[in-house]
Amino acid sequence: MLTGAFVGFLAAMASGNIWVGLAVGGLAGLVVALVMVVFCVRLGLDQIIVGIAITLSAEGATSLLHGTMFSDSYPRLDAVPGFPIPVLSSIPILGDSLFSQPLPVYVALVIVVALSWLRLRTTIGLNLRAAGERPDSLDAAGVSVVMVRSGAELACGALAGVGGAYLSIVGAGTFVPFVTNGMGFIAIVIAMLGRGRPWWALIGSFLFGMSLSLATALQVVGIAIPVDVVQMLPFISVMVILILFARDAKLPAALGLPYLRGSR
Repeated sequence: MLTGAFVGFLAAMASGNIWVGLAVGGLAGLVVALVMVVFCVRLGLDQIIVGIAITLSAEGATSLLHGTMFSDSYPRLDAVPGFPIPVLSSIPILGDSLFSQPLPVYVALVIVVALSWLRLRTTIGLNLRAAGERPDSLDAAGVSVVMVRSGAELACGALAGVGGAYLSIVGAGTFVPFVTNGMGFIAIVIAMLGRGRPWWALIGSFLFGMSLSLATALQVVGIAIPVDVVQMLPFISVMVILILFARDAKLPAALGLPYLRGSR
């Protein structure tokens, strides 16, 4: 996510096109995911250790490159205009905030629909679920577990890169070190609570986004609450939801476990 945010911002600034920035950010995320594929899927190393190493490396590299290229300046991109949906954007109070979003938001909703259909209605989705639940059965069916997991990891990396690029290009309009601010870890929690269902993950993301907006609104109206407490609200809300519902979250049985073809 952080790598996609930095590289995508550079691409958008150089090209003057947000779609180029988002695409390059996705490509950067895919390259980072390739490291995870090699070390975890192919070599069977611990995903948590490799993930921490990748995260720390990305934080250090993007901060160093940003300081080298821009010093203490923070160049900005032009604001991305909203795309109002006729009729719906005219709904009082909620219409303008919900149905007048930048075009990439609507593209993301289409991706959710497509992934939900892919997961439930196609052979690819069946293989993906089997690779996490029963990789031995997938192996017995003659499908390479390593190939399926590699493809899933690369796709996730690309989508994470696009998400990071959205933060810097559309959300903030600039890149600052650590711009993701732990949102990638929140995304992991939301995916876990969503139990692999794209629609549930979308609802969880929407609720987290609402808590972020609430924190911003409290600061704008000048409510006498310490800034640090206001900024903690979104993460506190996620922790509360995690405490209430994590026990019922069913994760794939083979999630994070390396697999050797032919093993049982």
